[in-house]
Amino acid sequence: MHLLLLPPGSPALPIWPLAKGQDAAHLPEAARAWMTSVAYEPAPGRVLLVPGADGAILGVIFGVEPDDAPSRDPFLAANLARDLPAGAYRFEGKLADPRLSLVGFLLGTYRFDRYRKPDIRTVQIVLPDGVDPAEIFRIAEGVRLARDLVNTPANDMGPDELEAAARELCGRHGGWFVSVTGEELERGFPLIQAVGSSSPRAPRLIDFSWGEETHPRVTLVGKGVCFDTGGLDIKPDAAMLIMKKDMGGAANVLGLAHMIMDARLQVRLRVLIPAVENSVSGTSFRPGDVYRSRKGISVEIGNTDAEGRLVLADALALADEEAPDLLIDLATLTGAARVALGPELPPLFTDDDTLANDLMRIGFAENDPVWRLPLWQRYDRLLDSKIADMNNVASGGHAGSIIAALFLKRFVENAKAWAHLDIFAWTPSARPGRPEGGEAHAIRAIYGLLKERYGA
Repeated sequence: MHLLLLPPGSPALPIWPLAKGQDAAHLPEAARAWMTSVAYEPAPGRVLLVPGADGAILGVIFGVEPDDAPSRDPFLAANLARDLPAGAYRFEGKLADPRLSLVGFLLGTYRFDRYRKPDIRTVQIVLPDGVDPAEIFRIAEGVRLARDLVNTPANDMGPDELEAAARELCGRHGGWFVSVTGEELERGFPLIQAVGSSSPRAPRLIDFSWGEETHPRVTLVGKGVCFDTGGLDIKPDAAMLIMKKDMGGAANVLGLAHMIMDARLQVRLRVLIPAVENSVSGTSFRPGDVYRSRKGISVEIGNTDAEGRLVLADALALADEEAPDLLIDLATLTGAARVALGPELPPLFTDDDTLANDLMRIGFAENDPVWRLPLWQRYDRLLDSKIADMNNVASGGHAGSIIAALFLKRFVENAKAWAHLDIFAWTPSARPGRPEGGEAHAIRAIYGLLKERYGA
């Protein structure tokens, strides 16, 4: 049992959920009296410690939202991890979704403590009936892994360190690991090499597999740009402040891979991460340069700050060569995605209606939503180049997220189904279960989809 989750029946203080306007008759008389004396209003997420006659904590009143609240947050229980003193607690009363409440609680315990004194306060929750602790913990651990990788600054999270994290995860679950570097990378993955050539931290393609060869092939591709200056089309200083998160696609893919492998889903998993640093030097790739990709498509560089789609193109081409049953890429690809849908809702691109509907349905059920945007084919012409097969950017400033997805689509032909998610991998201001900083976006939804389709 995980330290923060206690077996049913363990001795613990009661937590009484209470919505605004709800009859408090089910609470002990002492709790009702204390509510009245301090004029407590059960606002969502608000905690009230109720003292007993001896001054010790008798229990906790916890404000929840009514079941019919239009924007109910299933992760409100995360506030308990933040606001309760150390100790063991149990829910005594109705929770709208006990499983998601426990996920939210565990995600609310997250702290990035690598560079500061850790919070050693331990708040424990007794498992409600019917909740599988192993499932809750593997999800939380996958999210924690993704957050830790994104939050680590680039001086300690370059291509070497990202490879080490992937290698450790692969080894822990008994997979097979390869890292493609040097001349082999230059020959086989020229776009990855071009983007990474500006940095003394060598670029590479991380490639690992897990599971039985006979199982359905699921391939995950994650953008691993460990820091993005923009290259010679350099970003302004303000736009560079959180560019350590530009490997958020890779971090999220590794968190998702942990969930899949720990649950032993019946898939043949492959993980591909092009790991580079987009830096500025005398060896930087330049606007106007032309490179022939792994797929043979020649690409003119219209902007060196659109590097993510370049490294993904070579990785997607490799993934597509074995025609997987499902190919999914995650990438912190465009600011246009944030303009369109904001920081909480990643856009989803796919031509597969069933895949889109399933991911959206499961995403909303898991409090990990995604929203489908169109692969609007008429915009594909905007990627035309006068001297190459295509440009890496379009003229004009419209539909940036769609155009980036259309760029990637040209490198996927054989996969039975493909989806691209343009994630933010960051929470700009804290919400329940989501502290400010690196974030896992869409991976709980994807895990839910794979679990539904392939089982354990």
